[in-house]
Amino acid sequence: MIDLSKNILYEDKDIIVLDKPAGLVVHPDGRTDEPSVSGWFGVKFPEALKVGESLKLSNGTLIERPGIVHRLDRETSGVLLLAKTEAGYMSLKNQFQKREIEKIYHLFVHGNIKDDLGTIALPIARSASNFRKRSAERGAIGEKREAVTHFKVLKRASDKSFTFIEAKPATGRTHQIRVHFKALHHPVVCDKLYAPGKPCILGFNRLALHARAITFKTTANLSSMSPDAGQAGKKITVEATYPTDFMKAMDNVR
Repeated sequence: MIDLSKNILYEDKDIIVLDKPAGLVVHPDGRTDEPSVSGWFGVKFPEALKVGESLKLSNGTLIERPGIVHRLDRETSGVLLLAKTEAGYMSLKNQFQKREIEKIYHLFVHGNIKDDLGTIALPIARSASNFRKRSAERGAIGEKREAVTHFKVLKRASDKSFTFIEAKPATGRTHQIRVHFKALHHPVVCDKLYAPGKPCILGFNRLALHARAITFKTTANLSSMSPDAGQAGKKITVEATYPTDFMKAMDNVR
């Protein structure tokens, strides 16, 4: 069993923020038996085993996901919110639904993006070629859902081989950042699903995407006797430091 206790970046009575390592799934998918954030969370906080909602698979199997409010892809590192209580879960779920939670991602993409600032407003649907993929390009099938990503360039490679980007998704579609930058013909470095023909440059052997920071409000229904009462409803920003592979890649843009 993995121990992520040292990865807790913030904790109060209702909520924790975790620095998820790359390579770790947020919750089981029913196909494999492997460590997950939700598995660790259920052991660390057994009183929270019933917090959250189960995932029902197509075969009817229920996957328990204690504490899970949102998710990061397996290969994405960085900040992840989890709820320790039902009050925390409902508060965070409500904030996500109202788009009040602000997320910042840092990533390396292939090539030299033309604009220093921009907004990608391309609806996302399913890919016709692969059920695991989403698409914001022609040929996508099914319902097209609104998707908006704001971005700014942080650094550029002198040889124009890559660009270091800060992205702020205003919506939360599956693979949104990956799909949007692929649609611009600047896929995320080492994205083996959306850019399998591109080399994994800068020393990456996983998706070059890091959830850098998240801003949310603490629960607003804490009792006046709670040690966290002074923080009730307060907006908090939690940041995750760069993992080793990002730090090494950063040496190429300084």
